[in-house]
Amino acid sequence: MNTIAGEAHLQRRKAMRALLAKPLLTSGADDEALRLVRRHASDLRDWLATETGWRLIVDAESARLFKTTAASADGTHPASDGKGKPPFGRRRYVLLCLALAVLERADAQITLGRLAEGVLAAAGEPELVEAGVSFTLGRRDERSDLVAAVRLLLAWGVLERIAGDEDAYLSDSGDVLYDVRRRVLAAMLTGSRGPSTITAGDFESRLEELTHEPTADTDELRNRALRHRLTRLLLDDPVVYYAELTENERGYLVGQRHAITRRIEEATGLVTEMRAEGIAMVDPDDELTDVRMPEQRTDGHVTLLIAEYLAAQNGPVPLEKVRAHIRKIAREHQSYWRRGVTEPGADAELLAIALGKLRALRLVETTAEAVLASPALGRYRVEAPTIRERSRK
Repeated sequence: MNTIAGEAHLQRRKAMRALLAKPLLTSGADDEALRLVRRHASDLRDWLATETGWRLIVDAESARLFKTTAASADGTHPASDGKGKPPFGRRRYVLLCLALAVLERADAQITLGRLAEGVLAAAGEPELVEAGVSFTLGRRDERSDLVAAVRLLLAWGVLERIAGDEDAYLSDSGDVLYDVRRRVLAAMLTGSRGPSTITAGDFESRLEELTHEPTADTDELRNRALRHRLTRLLLDDPVVYYAELTENERGYLVGQRHAITRRIEEATGLVTEMRAEGIAMVDPDDELTDVRMPEQRTDGHVTLLIAEYLAAQNGPVPLEKVRAHIRKIAREHQSYWRRGVTEPGADAELLAIALGKLRALRLVETTAEAVLASPALGRYRVEAPTIRERSRK
């Protein structure tokens, strides 16, 4: 590969990584990445369509990768309106959907107060009331949920702030004016069919219909569907275990794993780690993840120490035993960790944070009483160093 071709390859890889890290790139917020994606749009579109089945639409204002998750039941990566902010729960997700519905019918500009009025009106629909959805936005904590949803829309580029700030709205001392970016708003939904066409009643069935893809009826189409699903899993999940795949998926991956992982490595720069239990695509630059490990500060150090502890155990470990271990290491590291880690109840909070991270990385499974290490946690097993005597000549 000559120098020019090599540079073009590196730029395509950088553009691909930008899309995988943030599937919606917008002008203003992501100018450099958007320019790069536009420059290599044709190659990116071809690769994504062939290997994953995901659509890529690029225009002057935005680049949208229409990702559909391969594992819709995974709830370990909730949205957040900023690093360190509380994760979105049901209430904020409902507010976010209602805000999008209001914006769809809104003028080109809207204030936060007007948006809130529209959300309250939409929440009064009989179907939502029957489902137990209730918003008043009269208290500060209720308004903060709406502000969290709005800040997520700002980060995505659906809204652009023109005047004011959300803190003034929170304290009931002012309002905010936004531009509504309609082209970005129109690209928000990624499902294979419109939500209004879905008739299923319960949440799981509606989600399944929203992401359902037609069943292939030829060997070639079935193999392509398998390749798409497995490549999506390898790109999205920290690790893919053979035991969790269907028989067809496992057979295809075992036979094609070198070809699939080579194409992913070339396109993204991820590095393949193959084990008897499964495959992980590791990012040496640690950019394509929302949960980092190892990580600095108290929570990151606790998670790493818990990972080492669990990796050395055999079988399920009672949660109370893990809490006792946290109390022990908190006393050992209290001069380096944040204040309060040895106070009553702090061990439960640290345990919840550590297990939340380890579950998101697919390194452990938990029940109400115990935690069980998954095979990939073995990489954190620390063994005593072997010291060999230098041979005498």
